[in-house]
Parts: sequence; C-alpha cells; structure tokens
Amino acid sequence: MVDSALPALIQQMCQPGFYPHPVVEPIQLVQTHVSYVLLTGDYAYKVKKPVNFGFLDYSTLEKRHHFCQEELRLNQRGAGPLYLEVVAISAVGDSYGLEASAPVEYAVKMVQFPQDTLLSALYDRGELTEALITDLATAVADFHLGAETSDYISTFGTVEQIRLAFDENYTQTEGYIGGPQTQAQFDETKAYTDAFFASQGSLFEQRVAQNWIRACHGDLHLNNLCRWQDQLYLFDCIEFNEPFRYVDVMYDVGFVVMDLLSKDCAALATVFLNHYVERTGDWAGLPLLPLYISRQAYVRAKVTSFLLNDPSVDEATKRSAEQTAAGYYRLAWSVCQPQRGGVYLMAGLSGSGKSTTARQLASQINALHLRSDAVRKHLAGVPLDQRGDDSLYTPAMTEQTYDRLLTLGLALAKAGYSVILDAKYDRQALRQHALEQIQAAGLPLTILHCTAPPAVLEARIRDRSGDIADATVAVLQRQHMEPFTPTEQAWVRAIDTTQAMPPQIAAIVGAQGAA
Repeated sequence: MVDSALPALIQQMCQPGFYPHPVVEPIQLVQTHVSYVLLTGDYAYKVKKPVNFGFLDYSTLEKRHHFCQEELRLNQRGAGPLYLEVVAISAVGDSYGLEASAPVEYAVKMVQFPQDTLLSALYDRGELTEALITDLATAVADFHLGAETSDYISTFGTVEQIRLAFDENYTQTEGYIGGPQTQAQFDETKAYTDAFFASQGSLFEQRVAQNWIRACHGDLHLNNLCRWQDQLYLFDCIEFNEPFRYVDVMYDVGFVVMDLLSKDCAALATVFLNHYVERTGDWAGLPLLPLYISRQAYVRAKVTSFLLNDPSVDEATKRSAEQTAAGYYRLAWSVCQPQRGGVYLMAGLSGSGKSTTARQLASQINALHLRSDAVRKHLAGVPLDQRGDDSLYTPAMTEQTYDRLLTLGLALAKAGYSVILDAKYDRQALRQHALEQIQAAGLPLTILHCTAPPAVLEARIRDRSGDIADATVAVLQRQHMEPFTPTEQAWVRAIDTTQAMPPQIAAIVGAQGAA
C-alpha cells in the first residue's frame, strides 16, 4: 500500500500504470533526504525533492531541471552506461505522466541494476573481498588521474574555500547535540579541524600547486559503488555543489576509507589506500586524509540527522537514523585523536618475500606500505605495469629513489601513520642513513630482514607475473646483503619467508604492542 503522506506525484509513480513500459511489481521506493528513487524493473527514476539545505538547493523546478541535466552529464565519467536521459513529467488535473509538454517535474532515467550488486550489499553478505577492493582502488585512481582540473577548479583548494563546508557542517548540526551528537565530540572535532586549517596552510598550497584539486566524484561511499556485469561503476556523483565536487582527490579517498572504517573493515581500508596511492603516486597527500575521513563521517552523520526532521519519514526509520548518525559522529571524532607513527624497514634480496610480508603486516596494523619499485617508477614517469630500462637502475637513480622513499616515510610517520618502507636495504650505508633520520625524528623503528634459500629466491623471481618489480635472476645473482652492524641488530627481526607467515606476523605485531 502506498504511503498517503507521500506527495501525489510520488504516489502515482509507485503505480504500474504511470509508466509507458512494463514494470516489475511492486515498484520499490527508496528515499534519501534529497530524492525519491523509483525502482521499476528495467529502469530507475530519480526525482529530486524541493528542498533547500544551503549547500544544496532544489527548491524550484528550474533548479531541479538544471541539476537533473548536470547529474546526467557528470555521471557519464564513472557510470555512463547506467545514465540514460532526463525525462519531463507533466500533469493533467490530478493525473501525472511522462510527457514533455508543460513539465511540472523532472526525473533522471537510469538503467536499473540489481541492488545486490552495490558494494554496500556485498559487504552485508560478507562478499567484500580484498581482490574487489584492489580493483576499486585501481578504478578510483584511474578516475582521478583522468579527472579534469583547471585554474578555476584549483581556486576551490584554498583553506578559505575548503573550510566553508566544514563550518557549515558544524552550524547545521548544533541542533543535534544532546541527540545523536555529544557536546564533547562536537567541541573536539571542531577544534581539530580549526587547528588543522590554522597550521597546515602550506600543505593546502602544495596540493593546489601539484594539481591535485580536480573534478572528483564527491560522494564516493559504498552505496554509490556497484559491481555489475564484471564492471565497477562510480555513480551518483555530486552535481549540486561545485565546492563538493571540485576537491582534493583525498576528499574522495576519505569517503571510501571512512565507509570501510564505519563497517569495521579497517584491513580492507588499508588495502584500498595502499593500492590507490601506489597507483597515483600521491603519498604526499596522505597527511590530509584524517581531516577528510572526519569530514566525510561528519557529513554522513549530518545528512542522516536531517531525516529526523523530515515529516515524510516514519518513526521507526527515524530511530534507526539516530543510531546511525551517532555512529558517524563518533567516527568523525575518533580519527581526530592524536596518533603516534612508526617505521618498519624491510630488508632482503630480491625474491625474499619483502613485499608479501609487508602487505600482510600492513593489513594487520593498518600501515602504509611504500614500495621502492613504485617510488622509482613514479620518479621516472614510467607506468607501474611497464618494465623499466637500465636508466631506472643507475646508482644515481637508486640514490634518488631511496631518498624519496625515506622522505615520504618520515613525513607520514610524523603525521601519525605506521609506515613500512619496502626496499632491499641491502647496504649498510643506506640503512645507516635511514636509521639516523628515523632516530632523529624520535620514531619507533623495526627492521624486518626477510630470508629464503638462493634456490627459492630464483624460483620466485622466475615465477613472478603481474608485479611491478623488474628484478631478474641475473639481477639477483649480482646482489649481496651486507651484514647488519651490532648497532642495527638491536632493531632487526628475522623473517623466514619459507615458513608459515601468520605466526611470524603475529609475533611482530605483539612485540610492537608490548613496546
């Protein structure tokens, strides 16, 4: 039975006779705080609510028409096959229909894909795998690398412009303090963002200068992502607000990471983040990430809170919304708490299992995994999946690679991340330089020395496929691991990668926890 509290148009759109094509009954209605979505079988129709929240204004028919057209245009980038056209809705008396003459409303017509292909639905069924998250990281990275930027878009990367939305969020949620939000969370979250904007001006300037302010998605959480017919789609991007779309790429990354964290999927969030930044080379943007994770959690809390004031939403939905909003407010606050970073230094010859060990450790401790192979190729402008020539492996290029790896690692550890620097570190001079810098920064250090017999090393290298490492058996045969000095031995933990890894990883994690 159709809810009589719904607008007359939406009540009629819930009826099969409204549509000029066959439908699957019953027609399903999905509501958000800003739209109605009618699921008819082969097609979905999205109607914008006549609301004005300040950051979003659909209050007039003209504006709703404009933003329907923008929604169609902008979603061609990440989900083109799903977005078909903008359709007009006309009225004759009390009867509505899909007619172009004298429109009284507009809708975006889309291909209806199965709702169980949403990544949020895959999570609910326990089917959100590491492989899928890796594919998602690749898709988002490629979306960002191809995203438009310009002098105009870059103007949205200033502190003054960015903090407008943060300040608006706090203003618009003061009324929820004492409900889903607590006063302490509100005060401490706001204090964190205020201090970040006051102290990190140079970081925001660097992001503008490096062209990382782009035409992004703007609302990239798991309910706006689906995998259907072996294709990942990034749909329902922000069309209604340029400052929410012309953003730092870390803004989008923050949405994905936030959503995974909100679902207690920290390990998958780490997988996503490490694959994303390795593909883009944008490790330098990671100090911004806690700010944006907090912001995106706060936005989800805010828009969920808005349902509490919507007269068309039933009481059971409102009670659920209050609990959901409270969880997001807690997450927004928690990522603002101080974190102490640390450095793990991998060491070992090619094929010794350094990257495999580092990946497993990263997922256990939510660490950033920086591979020298990726850093080297980004420095040289060589695609990750392309084999580098001899110019990539000159002594000068190797020195530049290790310097960049260490610089990035120190900056990220100082920002509160646990960082794994994945390189051979086979020479004492390289290790000594790193140790001096890490100790000078006052950061915890562990050296993980991966070992395996020579025959195993050679077999692993011969069997490699689909990896960014370029080492060959001939290269391995020229390598030599210089012994650790007595000073270094204090930080070294040996890893036999021919043995079971889980207990060895658990011992490392346990030792670090005890420390």
